[in-house]
Amino acid sequence: MKVKLVALTLVALTSNIANANEPIVVNQAVTEKEALTAQQAWCAALLDINAAYEKDGKVAARALAEKVIDSAYAYQMGAVLFKPTLTVNPQTFRPTRAGALSYFVGGDPSFPADTGFALKGWRKCEPVTSAIFLDGNSAITMGKVHFTDKNGKVTTVDKTWGYVKDDAGNLRINLHHSSLEYQPK
Repeated sequence: MKVKLVALTLVALTSNIANANEPIVVNQAVTEKEALTAQQAWCAALLDINAAYEKDGKVAARALAEKVIDSAYAYQMGAVLFKPTLTVNPQTFRPTRAGALSYFVGGDPSFPADTGFALKGWRKCEPVTSAIFLDGNSAITMGKVHFTDKNGKVTTVDKTWGYVKDDAGNLRINLHHSSLEYQPK
């Protein structure tokens, strides 16, 4: 019975290949446009989380932040190399989804220093890319991001993002490093 089933499967596969009008192409390469679009989407999501917080409170902001993290970051693929801007030792790095969520919206007793970066009253978020390294199915971008708060104060950070595609071809952040610019004394 198994031999017959295998033979029928091979005939079906051969038949499908012989009758195909177009070749099947799998291309997981990350493009420059995708990387730049992902940066813009991250900024838009940050502003949306803040807007949800101001309009509907922390519960709404948290729910949206969860959706953003689940769709933009690669936590379902494993650890994300995430070093947020305003974190302190011993919780400087956030390789887990829970750590990222706490950083963005706070409120997790496991991360007592987090106050919610996405809840700081941001009105504008502008990435300025210095360089992009495309390497097949991954990309790394580096540059600055300018955040403008509700009082017009601009905070600039140095930002590096790494991207990979998941099995469905969606671009995901697997590296996110952010730090305040060096300020000489």
